[in-house]
Amino acid sequence: MTETPRRSRARAVVVGGSIAGMLAAAAVKDHVASVEIIEAHDLPEGPEPRKGVPQAAHIHFIQTGGAEAFEALLPGTIDLLLASGANRIPVTSNMVIYSPEGWYRRWKRSTHYLITASRDLTDFIVRSQVLKDPRVTVRTHSKAVALLGDQRQVKGVRVRRADGTEEEVRADLVIDASGRATRMPEWLTELGITGLAQDNIDSGLAYASRFYRAPVPTHNWPVIGIQADPSLSLPTNAGGILPIEGDRWHVSLMGAPGGHPTSDPDAFEPYARTLRHPIMADLLKHAEPLTDVQVSHSTANRRNYYERLTPWPEGLVVLGDSVAAFNPLYGQGMSVAAQGALALGDLLSTGLAPGIARRAQRAIGECVDTAWALSVGTDIHFPTTTGKQPSMADRLLHRYVSRLSRTATGSFHAATALTDVLALQAPPPSLVKPSTLLSALIGPLRAPLDRPQFTPAERRLLDHLKS
Repeated sequence: MTETPRRSRARAVVVGGSIAGMLAAAAVKDHVASVEIIEAHDLPEGPEPRKGVPQAAHIHFIQTGGAEAFEALLPGTIDLLLASGANRIPVTSNMVIYSPEGWYRRWKRSTHYLITASRDLTDFIVRSQVLKDPRVTVRTHSKAVALLGDQRQVKGVRVRRADGTEEEVRADLVIDASGRATRMPEWLTELGITGLAQDNIDSGLAYASRFYRAPVPTHNWPVIGIQADPSLSLPTNAGGILPIEGDRWHVSLMGAPGGHPTSDPDAFEPYARTLRHPIMADLLKHAEPLTDVQVSHSTANRRNYYERLTPWPEGLVVLGDSVAAFNPLYGQGMSVAAQGALALGDLLSTGLAPGIARRAQRAIGECVDTAWALSVGTDIHFPTTTGKQPSMADRLLHRYVSRLSRTATGSFHAATALTDVLALQAPPPSLVKPSTLLSALIGPLRAPLDRPQFTPAERRLLDHLKS
């Protein structure tokens, strides 16, 4: 497609070299002449830790809806991840998950999948894909400190270098992908744009994570998960083991106030035994710890409703955690960022016409809605949560979803309806369509499982570990 002169002259600046920032660059690079990414730190040359990403220590995965967006933005990315040792996990065929309603069955048919890998590997593959395009450059050791322009039009950013000097970087499009630490609310106030609606809903959960050498081959090994049950009187806790590249397990444990996990390596596996089932502790005693324990308390759900602001300046878009950051327990952040970036790219296919920035911000808000409803809709039921309490309607919906989840332990139809939403491929209202309501009314069609479901081959491996 031949670019118009307007698009061929346009320049974009992305604030932040995170996953969201790289995906934003991927979304716009075909619609502008150049993209410059402003990043405060170094970007490693390989799949190594990147400074400024403390959440990389905790488990990450890409939902089906997110993986499809990654592929649309950067074709071949998922294959590159898999070739580097990441795992494609069929849902729920290759998952051993203990929900508050019981063990999910490992159906022989799978309708969705997860991509599991370390955050460092995912960062590296995406970054390599984006930066091989000569139109995309990175300015490291630089920090955006203000917007240029006014209420009507953003015209770039003011950048502060590591030596303290500043310069103006002009652009036709500025995309803020700076994450949870975003300064966008303050920057908008400086332009005279006020009244931003915000939510901060915090369950108080803390994360403790470490990497292990797996005692079994990780290819085709299932994800292990013990979900939190907000109805219990004890402090809420949960955990997960993800098979990742390098024959490693990435393990995270989560706990609420009064039962937080700690950074003490000697306490990590005993804490795993306090979960609702000992399966994780039983597996970890055969694995070799490779790292110290990293702890994070940054698990609040935070949302800025930029799509509601009036006025909204031309030339400005906010994406990723800068818009909405989720409790990482639900594994939604990268997938939502990818879907938002894809929505932005689709709109830019017609050029940087007037009104595109506002339309893009609304489209990004719509991409956030499903994940936000899932994350907040669960967290508000933990007794430790602050920022919002469940209404009567929330409690009724929670009871219905719990019934549907119990049905899903023995009904493929109910399981598929739930995973459609959890995979970010269907909105929550799809859970109340007539066929799904009927499934929930009938209940599970098979007897509940009374133990984790492993395949015969997995059982042999586990029996060998015990011998």
